[in-house]
Amino acid sequence: MKLNKEIFIRGLHNLRAEHRGSVLTIGSFDGLHLGHRAIIEQVKERAGYYGLPSVVMMFEPQPREFFSGEQAPARLMRMREKVDALGKAEIDRVFCVGFNRQLSELSAQEFVDNLLVQGLDIKCLVIGDDFHFGCDRKGDFVMLAEQGQRYGFEVVETYTVSIDGQRVSSTRIRHALEVGDFLEAERLLGQPFCITGRVVYGQQLGGQLGIPTANVNLHRYRAPLRGVFAVEVLLADGQRVQGVANVGVRPTVGDLIKPVLEVHMLDWSGDIYGQRIAVEFKRKLREEQKFTSLDDLVESIQKDIGVAREYFGRSV
Repeated sequence: MKLNKEIFIRGLHNLRAEHRGSVLTIGSFDGLHLGHRAIIEQVKERAGYYGLPSVVMMFEPQPREFFSGEQAPARLMRMREKVDALGKAEIDRVFCVGFNRQLSELSAQEFVDNLLVQGLDIKCLVIGDDFHFGCDRKGDFVMLAEQGQRYGFEVVETYTVSIDGQRVSSTRIRHALEVGDFLEAERLLGQPFCITGRVVYGQQLGGQLGIPTANVNLHRYRAPLRGVFAVEVLLADGQRVQGVANVGVRPTVGDLIKPVLEVHMLDWSGDIYGQRIAVEFKRKLREEQKFTSLDDLVESIQKDIGVAREYFGRSV
């Protein structure tokens, strides 16, 4: 996975002298929703005040994934997508720390000493009052404020963004996606929900069935949504193409464990293997299902295409 090397730092061992001194926030930033964007603006404002780089610290895997494995909530974004989005939001650096047994066993004090002070030498930390860390669970906003006085860094509480009286959160967005409410997801994200990735070679089954697809590996055991959808695809050259997408494990073929994204683009042909595409989800058409034959699968896909054309207002 190639990431923006201009802003991405992976691991404590890659910290250099020039990385010391920053305004920092810590979190998963999954989805980069409106709540996250408010925090980013706070970080950038304080960075401007101090004349220092703005930095987001995140963990890979996410702590809940480390402890819960496949039972952890499905990601809204892969690491690559988060780093790209944070770069577009004009964050100066993303510091990714490998979350492993050793890190999970650090006390809150050791976390502050090793990462925040010795590693990054932060001058300001922007953090929520519900943030907790350390194997002893002693790490919280109050403890960080005390450590800030001890080591000489400012601690700023993050803003809370609410819509309809409820805090904007990744959990809330996942629920909207699960029930196919893409307007609600867009409202919370501040933009349409999309999945980005590189088009890879599959089994070419779609082409053999007369319904060619662009395949994108999701690189996760669970996707935040599953089924068949009307979508818009943003190609590398800026074209927007309407289409039908399936997110799932292809139960009729039965050849997958991890879900993939397969997109059939309406009235379009071309070679985009190896290109990065973004797929925006517009409407859920149906659940993924297992068919008794490939003929039945093709018939259902043709119906899906017809419904998508009707949704987009396209003629057959």
